[in-house]
Amino acid sequence: MVREYRHEPFTDFSKVENKAAFEEALQLVNSQLGKQYPLVIGGERIMTEQMILSVNPARKREIIGKVAKADQALAKQAMGSALLAFECWKKERAEERAAVLLRAAAIIRDRKHEFSGYLVKEAGKPWKEADADTAEAIDFLEYYARQMLLLSQGVPVESRDRERNQYEYIPLGVGIIISPFNFPLAIMSGTAASAIVAGNTIILKPANSTPVVAAKFVEVMEEAGLPDGVLNYLPGSGAEIGDYLVEHPKTRFVSFTGSREVGCRIYEKAAKVQAGQIWLKRVIAEMGGKDTILVNCDADLDLAATSIVASAFGYSGQKCSAGSRAVIHQDVYGEVVARVVTLTKELIVGNPENGQTFMGPVIDQASYNKIMRYIEIGKEEGKLLTGGNGNQEEGYFIEPTIFADIAENARLMQEEIFGPVLAICQAKDFDHMMEIANNTDYGLTGALITKNRAHMKRAKAEFHVGNLYFNRGCTGAIVGYQPFGGFNMSGTDSKAGGPDYLVLHMQAKTISESF
Repeated sequence: MVREYRHEPFTDFSKVENKAAFEEALQLVNSQLGKQYPLVIGGERIMTEQMILSVNPARKREIIGKVAKADQALAKQAMGSALLAFECWKKERAEERAAVLLRAAAIIRDRKHEFSGYLVKEAGKPWKEADADTAEAIDFLEYYARQMLLLSQGVPVESRDRERNQYEYIPLGVGIIISPFNFPLAIMSGTAASAIVAGNTIILKPANSTPVVAAKFVEVMEEAGLPDGVLNYLPGSGAEIGDYLVEHPKTRFVSFTGSREVGCRIYEKAAKVQAGQIWLKRVIAEMGGKDTILVNCDADLDLAATSIVASAFGYSGQKCSAGSRAVIHQDVYGEVVARVVTLTKELIVGNPENGQTFMGPVIDQASYNKIMRYIEIGKEEGKLLTGGNGNQEEGYFIEPTIFADIAENARLMQEEIFGPVLAICQAKDFDHMMEIANNTDYGLTGALITKNRAHMKRAKAEFHVGNLYFNRGCTGAIVGYQPFGGFNMSGTDSKAGGPDYLVLHMQAKTISESF
């Protein structure tokens, strides 16, 4: 009997022994830089002439690893491998599939700081952000393993005299997993593991910015006993292999986390029934957000300020849940803004290998350029209070940036920037706050800082987001505690880390026997 699910604790780096252990893990990771990583198709390791260079965003001349790059021929081979493996894996007992995930969780737990070290180096995550990412990966593996054990029993349905009815779940088939750079271990492992434990086989296409972390995860899954072909590791171009796999007639589902633009494109391509395709493909998509923290006139103003700063600038604002908009009641607007600016100026920005760093770089040149363009837009739309500068000499660093007095329909209030840029807007009253809260195309996370129970009740009914928080920031959902996923252009309302997530990777079958 497996132990009951418990959230993996975060590391307390104020303890000398934990700090020393993390520094030792960083030394280990630094000793492994520059290695080559092959594709993995049906258990076979394949090197290619073309390679993806993974670089450290804090030291852009430092190569983390060189990863084989797949083309369409190799994508076709991976599909064949996944289809073949599915014929056996779908028949494997749920207990055995879950056991693989539990063993993988144990392996990562034993090497927790090592994996976090790779996140520091490849994704530019400060220590605490990297530690939380690794903890979430462990959580996903353990949670989905236990959820599968529950679902394997089926769901009770009514039976009648001389009739027995059963309602069971069976796997879908081959899935394409397209994972993002911002949680390159947690989201990647969660989307991969949920599909696998449900009895499917997958082709994993990780973000090209963070393929080494994914390669390390594949090694763990193999060590945990996953059969060849169940997980096929296939980094490559979205235009070349991503589109091919999404459109393939044998693809049964696509699990995607990333931008709205790419997500909508996948949704459209997956909707078209190809020659020889005998099903409608399922799409599980999480596509970002433009998330709002509301501060009411009766709020704890210190709590409001700390919540806004942590939500806006954690991991350089590169979270789909990032609180990139603060809407503040006019009665406390000036005071809250002043406190937010003061706290922001105290943040330590620099190389994430330094344990004191709060905010590291953004992920790459394209992100740096995009964010800097938005900062220029912000200078036209509002008042720059702090930040606004970038430095790309060593890495892709941008100061935490705050614009105040932004109009509710301005671009900075409407468009996802995915960087350390906060737009602050003033509201006349609570009615106005709720109007602004819902005036975007997105609906992922939101927060309300207030002591007014009536306003909380109203926000529950009217604030249209998938994850709503009271008197805290709008980031930091925990697996099994706050199932995560949003509405509208934030995605398909697929609640990762929740009790109905695995069902998205399966199909229901009713069995009725008369006698």
